[in-house]
Amino acid sequence: MAVIVALGAFLMTLAGGWTAQRVTDRRHLVLGLAGGLMLGVVGLDLLPEAMHAAGREVFGVPLALLLFVAGFLVGHVVERLLAVRQAAHGAEDGTRVPQVGLTAAAAMVGHSLADGVALGAAFQVGGGMGLAVALAVITHDFADGFNTYTLTRLYGNDRRKAVLMLFADAAAPVVGAASTLLFTLPEEPLGAYLGFFGGVLLYLAAAEILPEAHHEHPALSTLMCTVGGVAGIWLVVGLAE
Repeated sequence: MAVIVALGAFLMTLAGGWTAQRVTDRRHLVLGLAGGLMLGVVGLDLLPEAMHAAGREVFGVPLALLLFVAGFLVGHVVERLLAVRQAAHGAEDGTRVPQVGLTAAAAMVGHSLADGVALGAAFQVGGGMGLAVALAVITHDFADGFNTYTLTRLYGNDRRKAVLMLFADAAAPVVGAASTLLFTLPEEPLGAYLGFFGGVLLYLAAAEILPEAHHEHPALSTLMCTVGGVAGIWLVVGLAE
């Protein structure tokens, strides 16, 4: 059952990427929406789930929050290192580093793989839990596809690479769900991963995507797309409960 549901996530991911491709003349709106979706996924979906799953504390701080901060710092350090490397090869200030986009898209693929594993694990727990997680996964995989294509293109990668990353992201939940037919996943490692990944996504949304969205088009419509993205994820999370 989990694999069948994951096929729905596959189609929703492709639909999200297709939507991102068709609105190139409204790039600032796409980026505003993508930033809102990512902020909503991190704050309203990933982090609460990580806190619940990885509940133990390390020196007085929940493990999920420690890894959340670590993920944010790793995103910042990786981008800075890649930017310094690009500058050393003669790139001008402000040049986007394609490797950052590919790394971010690869992180999205890893998240989608974890989505599939979480989906399979939820069906291992029971039908009710499986259906709730299925709703959340299928719906927010539209946002994953949208963000994967947008992130790859944002940093200067060509359309072919963006489409390849989109298809990898779409296939990942199916692979993750199928893998749970072979084992039972411990809850705490999954929660730790989600906390770390949430920190990486928050950095990309706050430090890269949203500033880029408002750089040339500081319009109310861009801001409303961001708010709408957060509200949309809140609706999805609420319906899944």
